Amino acid sequence: MIKKLSKKKGVSPVIATVLLIAMVIVIALIIFLWFRSMIQEKITKFSDTNIQTVCGDVKFDASYDYGSLFISNTGNVPIYSFKIKMIGAGSHETKDIKDFSSASWSSVGLNQGGTFSGELGLDSSVDEIEVIPVLIGMSDKGKKSYTCEERYGYNIIING
Repeated sequence: MIKKLSKKKGVSPVIATVLLIAMVIVIALIIFLWFRSMIQEKITKFSDTNIQTVCGDVKFDASYDYGSLFISNTGNVPIYSFKIKMIGAGSHETKDIKDFSSASWSSVGLNQGGTFSGELGLDSSVDEIEVIPVLIGMSDKGKKSYTCEERYGYNIIING
């Protein structure tokens, strides 16, 4: 007796090849992104400390009154610059403190115990500002600035 061939259908070779190639590309991309995050350019502060951990040691006070921003460095870490994140009306914009024409920021930054005051000239749509520290460290290519994460910033409510 002759056995009947079953009429089961499988995936065509073309579709199987396309699926295999797609899976290999996705796995390669995941490995590439993981490896790239492992070998980021290392920026150090104080000779051998990773600058990301130094952000936790930054201490400063900030206030905003009558159009002027007041900042004092109360910690032991010199602060190179600040990013000012202006939040209001469902949007936000981030600028460097040096971008404000009326703010005369020192080229060396704010050392321990140093203070700064300057007018920002914000428009009335800004409800709050966040002052985020920027540090300077050393990398293989020389001096390089590093903006700390927003969690190390100082949030100031303007219109509340």
